[in-house]
Amino acid sequence: MLVYIFRGNGRVFGFTQNPTGANLPTGYGNWNQFKTLQVSKGVAQPGVNTDECIDDIERYGFHLTDAHVRITDDAL
Repeated sequence: MLVYIFRGNGRVFGFTQNPTGANLPTGYGNWNQFKTLQVSKGVAQPGVNTDECIDDIERYGFHLTDAHVRITDDAL
């Protein structure tokens, strides 16, 4: 899965398949594009749990972390 990563406030990062990040929650600051990453379940990537990331994107359209800890549920 190709994922676009955006940086919000502090150490908050949003992961989405939307290249503009338009579907990321606005309560975490202005989103700035950070990088693009190819993720696959079961394949480790530094700084993100790929299984959680893919599950959240499939369910909610985005995945959020704060200091590498999943906070997606806080945004719902």
